[in-house]
Amino acid sequence: MNDKEQTLSIIKPDAVERNLQDEIKQEFIGKGFEIIKEKKIHISKEEAEKFYKVHESKPFYNDLCAYLSSGPIVVMNLQRKNAVIENRKLMGATNPKDAEDGTLRKKYGISIDKNSVHGSDSVENAKIELDFFFND
Repeated sequence: MNDKEQTLSIIKPDAVERNLQDEIKQEFIGKGFEIIKEKKIHISKEEAEKFYKVHESKPFYNDLCAYLSSGPIVVMNLQRKNAVIENRKLMGATNPKDAEDGTLRKKYGISIDKNSVHGSDSVENAKIELDFFFND
């Protein structure tokens, strides 16, 4: 019986641009995550729009899509027990100013938009998001 679950994590363009991906990966590993698969990619605005379709009606949707497609990202399939919840705890609040000390967004995030990392918000969405990037 495998009680581990999987979640998607994205190291966003602002963190990749600052060459923080290895440091951020070490943070995950240090918290008991296993990186099952990873790849560095540059997605188009159209792909970002498909990925963030759930946010389509929100005012920040266009900026979010433009930002995610603005530079290379690192997408990872992370695995551990309670991966979704534990990843969200490690990431911290969306706005780095509100994030707790020690969280990824507090340490690396620049702003609410450039907050360095994305993580799935539910087990169901994790499956959808992992399929989006790792459908091979």
